[in-house]
Amino acid sequence: MKITVISFDFWGFDKHIITALERHGKKANHINLNDFHYRYPSVFHRIWNTLSKLFLRKNIKKIKRQNFVINRLKTLGPQDVILVIRPDLLDLKSHRIIKTFSTRYLAYLYDSTKRFPVGHLISAALFDNIYSFDSHDVESYGFTPTTNYIYLPKKPIQSGEFQYKVFMVISKDERLNTLTAVAESLDKLGVNHKLILRGSREPKELHPNIEFRSNEIWQEELNQFLSDSEIFLDIVREGHHGLSFRIFEAMAHQKKLITTNSSVVNYDFYNPQNILVINPKSVKIPDNFLNTPYVPIPKPIYEYYTVDHWVKRVFELN
Repeated sequence: MKITVISFDFWGFDKHIITALERHGKKANHINLNDFHYRYPSVFHRIWNTLSKLFLRKNIKKIKRQNFVINRLKTLGPQDVILVIRPDLLDLKSHRIIKTFSTRYLAYLYDSTKRFPVGHLISAALFDNIYSFDSHDVESYGFTPTTNYIYLPKKPIQSGEFQYKVFMVISKDERLNTLTAVAESLDKLGVNHKLILRGSREPKELHPNIEFRSNEIWQEELNQFLSDSEIFLDIVREGHHGLSFRIFEAMAHQKKLITTNSSVVNYDFYNPQNILVINPKSVKIPDNFLNTPYVPIPKPIYEYYTVDHWVKRVFELN
């Protein structure tokens, strides 16, 4: 079986799908849109693209990126299955061309359709199956429900002192108010924490114990923060009804989690001793949650959420 995954793998999550497929003995290829780099030949080309987007509704850079995908497929040849993650990044015409290279054409949405609209693709009935992690989208559109996955190897439960009691990094958006409330609550409890806000410009009157960074935090540094922290924090975006990768990172590290995602209580891995659900409008963190030990997740439940089991479900592997 030949499988190709097309995605914009900025954070390096999707490459683990390829590795898992190879472990299952499948020939897997990854067309990573993040590998495409376009430089305007001159300032005039940049100006022309701006005018083209404005008046002709054509983005030269996007067209080149889509040609990058199609040319790679021409090199790879026919595939048994093609999975597109973030299908909104490609236009309808490109999807129709890509589909001709595959017997089965699949999509996975790891964010809501409100954030990344795909209505034009749904109405075109392009995909043999659309998987979604968002429970509201599953209910509204009849997508096949799935979740993100554990991409890290399972870590042993750590003991002893941690550099940080609570850790989180988020982008600058509407979640800042909740992050500030968490910082204030942890300060009152005297809890050491590493809360990082990432963005292009530091907001005014940022809480003094929230660190601002304008540079990206890459996977290697993120993994180090995760290892150095006892509890992970997960603040979901408004209109977000799925499980973020932070939840699965907590499972892999066998560490506790504080989250605003109330839907987590509906999953079989949920244990109130491991996961504290807080109200983003009224943050309350009880001291006893911070100081009780982590309870290991039963092995069959844990393994269901690994990337190896994820590829079995999505690609219908025996």
